[in-house]
Amino acid sequence: MKNSNGVMEVFKIFQNTESYFNGRNNKLSNKLIINQVLIICAFTFIYGVVMGSYHSLLQSVVAGVKVIVLFICTLIVCFPSFFVIQQVLGSKMNFRQMIIIVLSGFVLTSAIALSFSPIIIFFQITGDNYHFLQLLHVAIFLFSGFFGMRLMIDALKFACEKKSIYPQIGVSVFRIWIIILAFVGVQLAWNLRPFLSDKNEDFKMFRKYEGNFYTAISYSVKQLLSNDDVPENYEIKQPFQFFDSTATQQNDTTNVLNRMK
Repeated sequence: MKNSNGVMEVFKIFQNTESYFNGRNNKLSNKLIINQVLIICAFTFIYGVVMGSYHSLLQSVVAGVKVIVLFICTLIVCFPSFFVIQQVLGSKMNFRQMIIIVLSGFVLTSAIALSFSPIIIFFQITGDNYHFLQLLHVAIFLFSGFFGMRLMIDALKFACEKKSIYPQIGVSVFRIWIIILAFVGVQLAWNLRPFLSDKNEDFKMFRKYEGNFYTAISYSVKQLLSNDDVPENYEIKQPFQFFDSTATQQNDTTNVLNRMK
């Protein structure tokens, strides 16, 4: 029961940010941080498994691990700069308080992304279009990331306006840090690819071809809007076309007239 209560403690910030941070102490904070990390790993792994299930079981497991690495490594790479800059700006928040805020945003991001899993499975079963699914995953990450970052900003505003332990300029700087976080995440995701993987390709741990994330998305959009997925031997017939050609129609009309003479 205690472990269950500890896990549920992670989600209380989604309901009331003020009461959540008012009740923090060092002992609770340490347990909370551990639970946050565990939940992020669990949620991102499940989402990655759903993502990779489009290709194969092996791809599912690998994708699950890759999404965990994506979230955790992005946090590890970007958090030191965030912490140091906030201290330089005059923040009185300690390390535990800052990491809890950032991890809370990541928890919400992973939770929202995971909630889209049934929709992903639905399109994998009914649509089965690689390029569409690729764009769908990007849209889900953007959507869930937006709410995760907004939660962080709300928590920092609370620390600034109600607790007076965080400078107002820090909130503005944090918005710039979010952009840096996004670029780091995109670059890391590009180096960890593939997550989804095309069914027509063999399993690959990592891709070797050059390019970047933005050109890949542009290509997926182009492929989705084009007719490249239509088989070459597929005939597209005009609706209500009962005759093969205009010449055939003329010959049939001529034969009818000749018989009437």
